[in-house]
Amino acid sequence: MSRFRGAPVIGAGILTSRLLGLLRDRTLAYFFGVGALADVFATALRGPNVLQNLLGEQALSAAFIPVYSRYVEDGRTADARRLAGGILGLLLAATAALTLLGVVLARPLVTILVPGYLGDAAAVAAGEAAVDRFELAVVAVRLLFPMAGFTVLAAWCLGILNSHRRFFLPYFAPAAWNAAIITAFVLAGVVLGWRGERLLVAGCVGALVGGVLQFSIQLPSALRLAGAPPLSLSPRAPGVRRVLANAGPVLAGRGVVQLSSWVDQFLASFLAVGALGALNWAQRLYSLPVGLFGVAVAAAELPELSRLDADSDREVSSRLERAWRQMLFLTVPSLAAFVVFGHLVVGAVYRTGAFGRADNWLVYLVLVGYSAGLLATVSSRLLQNAFFALGDTRTPARVALVRLIVSACAGTALMLWLDQRLLTALPGLASLGGSDLRLGALGLAIAAGGASWLELALLGHALGRRVRLPAPWRPAGVMLAVAGVATLPAAALWWLMAGWHPVPLTAVVLGLFGFFYLALARLLRIGEATLLFERLGLERPSGGGE
Repeated sequence: MSRFRGAPVIGAGILTSRLLGLLRDRTLAYFFGVGALADVFATALRGPNVLQNLLGEQALSAAFIPVYSRYVEDGRTADARRLAGGILGLLLAATAALTLLGVVLARPLVTILVPGYLGDAAAVAAGEAAVDRFELAVVAVRLLFPMAGFTVLAAWCLGILNSHRRFFLPYFAPAAWNAAIITAFVLAGVVLGWRGERLLVAGCVGALVGGVLQFSIQLPSALRLAGAPPLSLSPRAPGVRRVLANAGPVLAGRGVVQLSSWVDQFLASFLAVGALGALNWAQRLYSLPVGLFGVAVAAAELPELSRLDADSDREVSSRLERAWRQMLFLTVPSLAAFVVFGHLVVGAVYRTGAFGRADNWLVYLVLVGYSAGLLATVSSRLLQNAFFALGDTRTPARVALVRLIVSACAGTALMLWLDQRLLTALPGLASLGGSDLRLGALGLAIAAGGASWLELALLGHALGRRVRLPAPWRPAGVMLAVAGVATLPAAALWWLMAGWHPVPLTAVVLGLFGFFYLALARLLRIGEATLLFERLGLERPSGGGE
C-alpha cells in the first residue's frame, strides 16, 4: 500500500462527519448555552457511550481487525467469512442484552454517573433551580441506549470495511448521526417552537434515528465484502476464540477509559452548574484533530501493521516513524491554533443564542487545558495500535489504568481549588459582568492533558522493548517553531479585522495561518510538507518515496 493512502481517505470521512458535528454543536449551543440542559445532554450521551466505547469501534478494531486482516491477506476466504459471522452473532447477542439492561437500569446508572444531580429536585422545589437534571437525564438515557446498540453494530461494519481497505464509508457514516440530530433540533426548536425539556427529548429521538442510519448505510457494503457471513453464536468458528482472547484485555482497557470518562463526569457533577457543559463543548473541538489526524493515521496503520511479520523489527519501526511524523505534522498546527486562536474558534462555532461572552471564555480556557496533552493523545493512539497489531492488548490496558489514577487524583485537587474562583476574577475578564461561571472544569482539563503525557511515556517505554521505537520529537520541535512563527501574521490580521463577524474572520485567520505554516514547512524542506505538496499535485514527485 502506498504511503498513508488510507489515512487521507479516513481523514476525509472524519472531516465530513466532524464538520456536521460542529454544526450540530452550534445548534445545541444556540438552544442550551452553558447551563443545565447542556449538562443533561452531555450526561445523556456519556451514559450510552459506556456501551458504545466498550464494544464499539476501537475495542472491536483492536481485537478483530488483526485476525480478520491476516485471514484476508493469506487468502483464507472461507475462514474470514465464518469469523465475520461468528463475531457479528456474538455482538448482536451482547448488544441486545446490554441495551435492554441500560434502558431498565437507567435510573441507578444516572445515579452512579452524576450523583451531584440528586440534589436538583430539592433545588427546583425551593425555587433555586429551573431544571431537575436527574429526572431529565434518566429519560434521555433510556432513549439513547438503543442508539448506542446500533453504533456498536456499525463498528463491526467498520472492522470489515477497513480490513478490505475500504476506509471512507465507515468514517463518513457518523455524518448521518449528526445530520439526524440537527434535523430534530431544527424541526422541534424552529418549526414547532419547542424549548426546554421537550426540545432536549426531541434531540435524543433524533440521535436514536441517527444511530440506525449510521449502521444501515454501512451494512450492505460490509455484508458484500464479508461474503454474506452466516450468523453464529459458537466460538468454534476459525479465529473467534483468538478474537475473544484479544477482546478481554481490550475491554479492560476500554473499561479503564470509560471509567476515566465517568470519573471526570462524576467529579464535574459536583461543580457549579455549567461545568459539564463547558467540558463537553471543549472536548468537541479538541476531538476534531484527534479524530482527523490521530484516529485517521492510526486506523489506517492498524491493518497494515497487522499484515507485517511481527519479527520484522526494521519494517515495523519504519512504518511507525513515518506515520508518527505525518501525524505530528498535521496535529502541531491544531495545537497552535487552539492556544492562540482558540477564543476566536470557540466564538465562531458556539457563540449564538444562549451561548454568551462568558461561556466563550470558559470553554476556551478548558480547551487550552485539554490541548496541553494533544500531541501526546494522538501519539498514544498510534502506539496503542502498534501493540494491538503485535498481538499485545494487555499493555495499553495497564497503562490506561495508571493514567486514570493520576488524572483522577490531580483533577480532584485542581478542580476543587479552581471551582472556588469565578471566571470574572481572571485578569481582563471583569467586564463580563455578573457571570457566575467558575473555573472547576479547567482543573479537570489540565489534569487530563498532563496525564496524556504520562500515558505516552509509559507506552513508549514498553513498546521500545519490542521494536526499535522512533523518536520524532526533534522534528516535532521544528514543526512547533514553524507553527509559532506562522501564528504571527494571522494574529496581526485578527487584530486588524477585529470588527468582522467571527465566522468569516475565523475562516480567514485560520486560512492565513495554515498557508504560512505549509509555506514555511516547505521552505525548510520538512519531508511531510513535501509529501503533502506532491499528493496535492502542487509539485512533481521526487521519486524517492514508496
